[in-house]
Amino acid sequence: MSNHEKINYVEYPAHDLAATKTFFQQVFGWTFEDFGPDYIAFKNDILEGGFFRSELRASTDHGSALLVFYSEALEATQAKIQDAGGSIIKPIFSFPGGRRFHFMEPSGNEFAVWAQLID
Repeated sequence: MSNHEKINYVEYPAHDLAATKTFFQQVFGWTFEDFGPDYIAFKNDILEGGFFRSELRASTDHGSALLVFYSEALEATQAKIQDAGGSIIKPIFSFPGGRRFHFMEPSGNEFAVWAQLID
């Protein structure tokens, strides 16, 4: 499959690069590469991106796009997020076809996790 005109990189602000890096390593197993004191790049199985040092944060309340993770065990993923220092900002709720919750990582960026409903 061609990567031509496909999304292949995403960037987020982060005021605490070290805490953000540790969080995503612990919860999702991301690997990171440091590019100086103000930028870290990440890789996972699907998407690559980075975090740049900034006091800004990505939040749907401010019109930001929302990256959504998939989980086969929603409650277990939620517990991992909380154990790693993330905070749940929208508890688990149902929607047609699934359930999800929103969380904030240590630098204040909002993400979500969803799980498909199993009959």
